[in-house]
Amino acid sequence: MSISDAFTLVNRRYIKEYETDALRYRHNKTGADVLSLVNKDDNKVFGITFKTPPKDSTGIAHILEHSVLCGSRKYPVKEPFKELMKSSLNTFLNAMTYPDKTVYPVASRNLQDFYNLVDVYLDAVFYPKLGRHVFEQEGWHYELESADAELAYKGVVYNEMKGVYSSADSLVYEYAQQSLYPDTTYGRDSGGNPPEILDLSYEEFEAFHRDLYHPANARIFFSGDDDPDQRLEMLDVYLRDFEEAKPDAGIERQIRFSQPHHTEQRYAAGESNDGCFVVLSWMLGEATELKLNLSLSLLSYILTGSPASPLRVALIESGLGEDLTGAGLEAQILQTYFSTGLKGVSEEDAHRVETLILNTLETLVDEGIDPLMIEAAINTVEFGMRENNTGSYPRGLVLMLRSMVTWLYDEDPLDPLEFESVLDEVRVAISEDSSYFERLIKEWFLENPHRTTLVLKPDSELGEHEAAVEQARLAEAQSSMDASDLEQVAQNTADLKALQETPDTPEALASMPSLSLADIEPEVPLIEQEIEVSGKSVELVHEQPTNGIVYIDMGFNLFAVPQKHLQLLPLFGRALTEIGTEKEDYIQLNQRIARKTGGVDVSFYTSRRVEDADSTAWLFVRSKVMASKMDDLQGILEDLLLEIKLDNQERFLQMVLEEKASEEAHIVPGGHSAVRVRLLSRYGLANWIHEQIDGVSYIFFLRELAERVQNDWEGVLAELEAIRTHLLNGAFTVSNLTCDSASRKIVQPRLQELVGRLPAEKDAELFSWESDRLTDAEWLRIPAKVNYVGKSVDLSEFGYTYSGAAMVVNRHIRNDWLWDRVRVLGGAYGCFSGIDLKTRVMSFVSYRDPNVKETFEVYEGTGQFLRTTALSGSDLDNCIIGTMGDLDPCQLPDAKGYSSMLRYLNGFTHERRQQIRDEVLCTKTEDFHVLADILDAARGKGDYAVLGSDDLLEDARSCFPGELTITPVL
Repeated sequence: MSISDAFTLVNRRYIKEYETDALRYRHNKTGADVLSLVNKDDNKVFGITFKTPPKDSTGIAHILEHSVLCGSRKYPVKEPFKELMKSSLNTFLNAMTYPDKTVYPVASRNLQDFYNLVDVYLDAVFYPKLGRHVFEQEGWHYELESADAELAYKGVVYNEMKGVYSSADSLVYEYAQQSLYPDTTYGRDSGGNPPEILDLSYEEFEAFHRDLYHPANARIFFSGDDDPDQRLEMLDVYLRDFEEAKPDAGIERQIRFSQPHHTEQRYAAGESNDGCFVVLSWMLGEATELKLNLSLSLLSYILTGSPASPLRVALIESGLGEDLTGAGLEAQILQTYFSTGLKGVSEEDAHRVETLILNTLETLVDEGIDPLMIEAAINTVEFGMRENNTGSYPRGLVLMLRSMVTWLYDEDPLDPLEFESVLDEVRVAISEDSSYFERLIKEWFLENPHRTTLVLKPDSELGEHEAAVEQARLAEAQSSMDASDLEQVAQNTADLKALQETPDTPEALASMPSLSLADIEPEVPLIEQEIEVSGKSVELVHEQPTNGIVYIDMGFNLFAVPQKHLQLLPLFGRALTEIGTEKEDYIQLNQRIARKTGGVDVSFYTSRRVEDADSTAWLFVRSKVMASKMDDLQGILEDLLLEIKLDNQERFLQMVLEEKASEEAHIVPGGHSAVRVRLLSRYGLANWIHEQIDGVSYIFFLRELAERVQNDWEGVLAELEAIRTHLLNGAFTVSNLTCDSASRKIVQPRLQELVGRLPAEKDAELFSWESDRLTDAEWLRIPAKVNYVGKSVDLSEFGYTYSGAAMVVNRHIRNDWLWDRVRVLGGAYGCFSGIDLKTRVMSFVSYRDPNVKETFEVYEGTGQFLRTTALSGSDLDNCIIGTMGDLDPCQLPDAKGYSSMLRYLNGFTHERRQQIRDEVLCTKTEDFHVLADILDAARGKGDYAVLGSDDLLEDARSCFPGELTITPVL
């Protein structure tokens, strides 16, 4: 059958916004819907999306998302997903569960690799091997080591969601959404509520796939520069075996409330007990109403999207809480909603937050919204749409997700991509109605009875109560089993572990598609840059195809500041854009930034240099603007750097409390990062600085700083002024310009003029800093149901010399040993390892881990694992190929300019990068055994840290060498 017989072209349009030819097809036999975008993007994207509205909170869609990637008809290995991670050059490889859909996207710049990824994913979703053992591994199962042991629950998704439910910030989003949609799929947790996950049966799980994973329920997407006909040929191979069907995947609409609802929930609080979360939420219009959606996006920015937003200002300046909470505008579901509120609110003040929000909205309607705020919102949203800067995400993937706003709900998927016409409609509406946004507030907020108020209260006993309920449920289940039942559960446990530990056969592994080393580019891609050094300052220029957008990074050397001010630097950085200047208060300043530019942000970079023990540490003011508006940006940057007004105690305290709340909120969901940063702080000054300004130590500092600002403002202000004097010194700057050649002629002289205006003390010298060392073993206590388990060790102490081969060996450790032992057998959501090029330190850390002792034992066994590794031939080649994918991430022009500058600062030269690449390509089996010897010598040595509750503390004490320090964090 020819392609013309298999598919019917339904629609074809040119999307000028993305220079894309869009073709929409219907598969004649099955009715499958296909959107094929043809453009010049070499980062090719494929995705297949199924509408998967859950009927309960058992996590069925989420568990299935994990499970379909655990072996299929054509690829009968245990985990094709893992095999692809090991050997693909992919630029994106994942799967995601949303409240009403499940998405399976892949991307690669290598054509053959792209075809391989597409084929594996198509086989996975349509023909998975969904054995009971897969459900038990990824979902949940009873674990019983012997008939007389205690019963336990295990499962990857089960433990993942226990981690999610340990975060109050995650809970507030979930509970707020559920409060608005009590009668529909959006009132359930598609990820799974841990106790309800245990109600899911294998039969229900299997039926969910059978009913919904059908071509008739699929939205299939391609984007990139590959052959559009080949796309259809690949699809038809899979689709033609199915018959036409009508899956029941309808998403019911929530009937609107006649009056607002109030609800209370609890979260497990720790020793810090940071108060209540109070959130107001409104159900709005439908996602397919694109004009309304864009209007509400603009209104969302106006209300809370920037430090200048009036509702945000009212909430923060009220002093009722520490920071905003709530989802803002959620426009990716059928019936959209908006939610906002405060965290860190005392229980007696909870009702005042609701009153404040409603009164502020009424005031905006009565007195009108500042026209400059409206201008700021329009410029910011429009700049983002035109820039299409998707960061590390492939652009095609973002286009796919945008198309789903209408496509999933049976409307035209191209409409959201053609944003110019919708933008014009909104502009006309604003010009014709001077109260356009005030009217939206009145209609969708003040006169909308479909509103809920959620109060999420801290409960210091909830964690223990939930653990007791789980244990009681296990005890009841165990007591209901007779001897034969217990023997059967123990046998099932043993059988599952045996399956998990049994390696794939060579025949099964041979089924996986792979590239060859001949497909690898041996030369490191070169990012051209021009460097000009003037005294102790540096200017770098990167000409890139930025389409008229200019990216400017201005860096200030942290070592220009005395060490005693180190932990104040992040707040000083925020103050540059959020406290105001001699000319404008912070509201006027932020409005001006949003009206005239694409944004001005502050970030930090710390690193040990590659070839020596020196450290580099910088504060960057990062900005972007259309070249035609460089005058505006120059004026803004001059004001930020030369006229910052620091003596605003009230505003600075607000920033401290926001910062504290934000850092605390990231601890539980980002526990693996917190542990890794904490461990690595013991190795080198740069790592120690990182932990001091973005780790657990920083949280402790912020709590003390909040008290100091209130009790010793003069002292704090003196420190801030000292930082200003030392840091904003033109003698120690780096400026980085990334733009196209035409824009450079306009912009570069202005940037040089700006740098020249900075005060420069020619005789100034950098300060020497020294790091403190933490104890070797730490237990960081948080109220969580899962753990983050880490170890680090300096391999150079045992004679290890770094080479690029370390990347290949570590990839094998991470994707085989740690994946199989910590994730598959242990039930953790993830586990990571790394060997740092600069410090020679190897680190391990697990993510949402139900274990501690067992995970440490895995880390200690890594040397023995490597000793028995006998990778050769295609297995070794695949490991090398996968590593090359890590070396060559896909970067947009602005990222190329920024990363090139960072390499200049840390001394990672093009020649050294090429050496690393050559060493990767020349990796041998002997390199695995060399590291095995080193890790065996380091067994039981190094530094250890756990972030978690104390439930497993006593059982794990023997894993820690020497004295264990116990530190409450939350």
